Amino acid sequence: MKAIAVLAIVAAGFASYAAPARAEDLQTYALTLKDHRFTPTEIHVPNGKPFFVSVKNLDDTADEFEMHSPPVEKVIPPGQEQKVRIRPLAIGHFSFKGDFHSDTAEGVIISE
Repeated sequence: MKAIAVLAIVAAGFASYAAPARAEDLQTYALTLKDHRFTPTEIHVPNGKPFFVSVKNLDDTADEFEMHSPPVEKVIPPGQEQKVRIRPLAIGHFSFKGDFHSDTAEGVIISE
């Protein structure tokens, strides 16, 4: 009888275990960088789920996709596209910018 109770507890523990998100299962949100400006300037994501931001740089100079919270930095060479993985976010607004042209290249991720 005790063995059955122990097995039930172990099985319940495995049933409540959430496997980590696999990269191929993550939602990707696309950004374009042109004339040192991001399009779109606002991305809406579900809170609590990791995701990718794919940045395509159409400018002839490199720029750096940067967020302070969570800390993310990724240099995007001219004419290239790079993916950045973002950890699960709480509900809120999270600013991003093109660090090399921060006066014009800026946007926000809204987690809801």
